[in-house]
Amino acid sequence: MEGKLVERLEAAVARLEVLAAGGGISARGLPDSGGDDMSSDPSIVAFEDLVDQFAAKVSGAAEKIGGQVLDVSKLLLEAFSVEKKLLMEIKQTQKPDMAGLAEFLKPLNEVIMKVNSMAEARGSEFINHFKSAAESLSALAWIAYTGKDCGMSMPIAHVEESWQAAEFYNNKVLVEYKTKDPNHVEWAKALKELYLPGLRGYVKSHYPLGPVWNASGKKVSAAPSKAPPSGAPAPPCPPPASHFTSEPSKASSSQPKQGMSAVFQELSSGNVTAGLRKVTDDMKAKNRTDRTGVVSTGEKQTRSTPSTTTPTIKKVAPPKLELQMGRKWAVENHIGNKNLVIDDCDAKQSVYVFGCKDSVLQIQGKVNNITLDKCTKMGVLFKDVVAAFEIVNCNGVEAQCQGSAPTISVDNTSGAQLYLSKDSLEAAITTAKSIDINVLVPGATSDADWAEHPLPQQYIHVYKNGQFETSPVSHSGA
Repeated sequence: MEGKLVERLEAAVARLEVLAAGGGISARGLPDSGGDDMSSDPSIVAFEDLVDQFAAKVSGAAEKIGGQVLDVSKLLLEAFSVEKKLLMEIKQTQKPDMAGLAEFLKPLNEVIMKVNSMAEARGSEFINHFKSAAESLSALAWIAYTGKDCGMSMPIAHVEESWQAAEFYNNKVLVEYKTKDPNHVEWAKALKELYLPGLRGYVKSHYPLGPVWNASGKKVSAAPSKAPPSGAPAPPCPPPASHFTSEPSKASSSQPKQGMSAVFQELSSGNVTAGLRKVTDDMKAKNRTDRTGVVSTGEKQTRSTPSTTTPTIKKVAPPKLELQMGRKWAVENHIGNKNLVIDDCDAKQSVYVFGCKDSVLQIQGKVNNITLDKCTKMGVLFKDVVAAFEIVNCNGVEAQCQGSAPTISVDNTSGAQLYLSKDSLEAAITTAKSIDINVLVPGATSDADWAEHPLPQQYIHVYKNGQFETSPVSHSGA
């Protein structure tokens, strides 16, 4: 026992001597991880177990699929590897300020940005895989939690909220490949297990209040400000040289006038007949033998074409996301915005979504009512509604209820996917003048696939006993 204690003391003294001599410093300005000392730390060992148990399943499924799914899965595992290194460095680093924290998390951010770039690209058949991975990786940012005033949820809640955003796209993978390819279904299930219960359980056991920094460790400072940081917008380009000419009046007068300005200039000059051709007798209509007084139908159509094909300019109102009068959230005219979030809401407020296209809205709390009106390719992720969730005059929308919803109404809508939670299975769903409405419900167990139920859109009416009896038309496979 005494011999082992002496060996440990000697090793510690040797390491301190190396640090005092200026060695043992990594390229990031932090002390070396210490190899064996860090590998035996309980929190590091637990993180390695997390990767071996859950991330390995994602990797195994991705290898069966190959291609771009394998590529994004490799980046996913790389992000977890970077997170492990950061956890090891946190144990030897003082708590940095905001600028220092951004520099500290830069390696993790770089990997996440690679995945985001794949998710933002268009044309891939695996876009839902990319979006699932990109949204889920934001869960790794729990290590940026520095206290209740840092602007983000506590670590456990942050992991859960990040996965909720990713699950919207993960469910699409499950539904799309349910009958096409079991390897994709395996990948989507493994991805969910990586975060729930994987990462959530790890954070709950070791860092429920955030990472623990070393008060006597090394400091992390922000990168030098000689060059703009990665991801920062480039400085604006200088204006054209013509904007700074010393003779603006001369330059403008030398430019030829166009449009109505040219017309008025010619009229004011008095020389309005210059350049006109002289009309001779044989050019006059009364002397022409090739024309009659009858106007043909084809001529009418030709002359009317320009007026009927003149394009009309439709004014588009600016996008809006605001709380009006403290009672109604207005979300209007957003196009291509996948990061709409309402997180400060209560059960007395309603949400009205109008004229949005190709966007995703997350409602992180209980509200009284939610209405989608004239939206196209819109996704809504919500928890609980007190009254009803309504879809009106929409096309190709998707909605996922993670809590309860007593009533769901779909009116004059073409194409709607409704994902219900176990708490919302008793919801009363009413449809009117709508087609292609599918409802997906969770399986009997957490590992079971979602069950898809298309709602009838065709009915048969039979006159019996003095009244009509209505029943949905049965289709094979429905």
